[in-house]
Amino acid sequence: MRRRTWARAALAVVLGSVLAAGPPAPVAHAESRRATCGTDAYPCAGVNWLYEYNFSLGLHPFTTPHDIRSQLTQHFWLFPVAGRDCRGPVRQGDRCALVGGNPVSVERVGSTFFQIATLPGHSLGDGLHIRFSFSRTLGMHALTVRAWYDEATTCTNGCSVVSGLFALAVWQVLADTLKISAFAA
Repeated sequence: MRRRTWARAALAVVLGSVLAAGPPAPVAHAESRRATCGTDAYPCAGVNWLYEYNFSLGLHPFTTPHDIRSQLTQHFWLFPVAGRDCRGPVRQGDRCALVGGNPVSVERVGSTFFQIATLPGHSLGDGLHIRFSFSRTLGMHALTVRAWYDEATTCTNGCSVVSGLFALAVWQVLADTLKISAFAA
């Protein structure tokens, strides 16, 4: 009986300290870095990074990162899409228009991530890649958004700071949506 009481008290202290710390603030990394190719978390090495943002999605102890990725790609209206394109399930190869009429294609869908690529007519230029990775530590879920390019565009050379700040605002709205919708995943 005392062991259960002690275990519950220890669990309450751990959860209380995690919750009291609050969600971490988004962090941006504009520097280039090398990464291991082919993992869920990173694209192939040797690419030029635009930004990286990390968002807390809150405590969801019974939901996996795969569940959250699956929910988002099955109900893509949760994503900032414009018009009627891509409102339901999306798969690799699907083409959508993001807010502002920016065309993208779904480049890859993995177990705990999905990746889009910008198409001609996108305000940031053609050929940028954005990966949305989902992870969980001690029941706390996180969304990491990384953007990079293989070849420079007019915008990567001139408007990357402004586009990074706009992306931060848009992806923060997505993260806030996922904080709530993850309960249904």
